[in-house]
Amino acid sequence: MATTPIPADSFKLGFIGAGKMAESIARGVVNAGVLPASRIRTAHLGAHRRNAFESFGVTVFDHNDQVVEDSDVVVLSVKPQIVKDVVLQLRPKLSEKQLLVSVVAGTKLKDLQEWTGHSRFIRVMPNTPAAVGQAASVIGLGEAATEQDAELITRLFGAIGKVWRANEKLFDAITALSGSGPAYIFLAIEALADGGVAAGLPRDLALGLASQTVLGAASMAVNSGKHPAQLKDDVASPGGTTIAGIHELEKGGFRGVLINAVVAAAKRSQELSKN
Repeated sequence: MATTPIPADSFKLGFIGAGKMAESIARGVVNAGVLPASRIRTAHLGAHRRNAFESFGVTVFDHNDQVVEDSDVVVLSVKPQIVKDVVLQLRPKLSEKQLLVSVVAGTKLKDLQEWTGHSRFIRVMPNTPAAVGQAASVIGLGEAATEQDAELITRLFGAIGKVWRANEKLFDAITALSGSGPAYIFLAIEALADGGVAAGLPRDLALGLASQTVLGAASMAVNSGKHPAQLKDDVASPGGTTIAGIHELEKGGFRGVLINAVVAAAKRSQELSKN
C-alpha cells in the first residue's frame, strides 16, 4: 500500500508526553514559524505542564487517545520505562496514514514497530540544548518512512538546532557523544570556573568567563572551517601561557579521558537497549 504523504502546509503535530523535551520542540517549531501553535497538541492532567504548553497556544487534551485521534504526526516523548505500555494502549487508535516519531532514549525502531504494528516510524536522538534552540539531533528512518517524511522531521527538529541523518546502528555511539556530551561539557565548565577561583577570580566572574569561553570556542569550531587542532595551535604561542596549560592537560590524559567517557557511555547504552 502506498504511503499517504503528510501535508506539509496543514498537518497537525501531537506529542505523547508533555515533558521538557516535548515543550522545547514545540516552542522551537512555533518560534521558527514552521508550524502555528494551533496545530500542535498534547495531553496532561497536571496544571503546571498544561500551563507550560497553553502559554504559547498549544492545545492540551486530558488523554493521549485524543492527541492521536487529532494528529497527523505523533511524537512519542515519554520515559523509556513506560514507552511500551503507552504505545500498546495507543495501538488501536493509530492510523496507517500517520507518521510516528520517537525521541525516547534507548528504544529501538524494531521494538517500536512491533509494539505499534506500525512501520512508518522515524527515531530521533536530540539532546538537552534543545531547550535553548541549540540541539544536536540525529534521525534514523524506519522501514516505511519516506524521504518526504524525513524532510518533514528534519524541518521540525531543525527548528531547535542542527540535524544529521544516520543509520540506527550508530545510535548508541550518538547517545554517548551528543546525548550525554552536554554533561561532560558542564563538568568542564565547572572545572574551568574552579580553576579561575583557585587562581584568584571571584566565583561569578570565573563561571561567566568559563561558560562564555566554551560557547565562543564551540562557535569557532562550528563556523571557522578550521580543524580543532588548528584552532588550538592558533591560541598556543611559543613558550606562552596556553601551551603551559595544554601541557598539564596532556599530562593528565585529558583527551584520553574524554575518549574513554564516550566509549563507556556507548557501551552502557548498548547494555540498556538490550534490557
